[in-house]
Amino acid sequence: MIPASPPCVLVVDDDPALLGALEFALKAEGYRVASCAGADAAMRVAGDQLSCLVIDYKLPDIDGMDLAQRLRAAGVTAPVILITSNPDARCRARAARDGAVIVEKPLLGDRLLRQIRALTGPQIHS
Repeated sequence: MIPASPPCVLVVDDDPALLGALEFALKAEGYRVASCAGADAAMRVAGDQLSCLVIDYKLPDIDGMDLAQRLRAAGVTAPVILITSNPDARCRARAARDGAVIVEKPLLGDRLLRQIRALTGPQIHS
């Protein structure tokens, strides 16, 4: 039996340091990672087999929920985790309406990783 490939997480954030740190941490946990600094790059990987989307709410060219909607329109069905600092009521309501989970910045501890694990199924081992 051929082993299944590890889940692929798409991470979209315009902060290069955070993007690199998330990519490193997720790969260390055994995930495949597609990392992008903006919406255009994220749309180019939309055809990949994505298991989870981690999207910054405040991107320079679009907000994270709009990007999630564009990815949905392109056929991506993976669950969405929105990362943001101090989400306002509008952001929370929109995320709830669209089925996105919010994980607040700063990303302390393993809150984000626990949420990714919950959405991608059984824990993987690196």
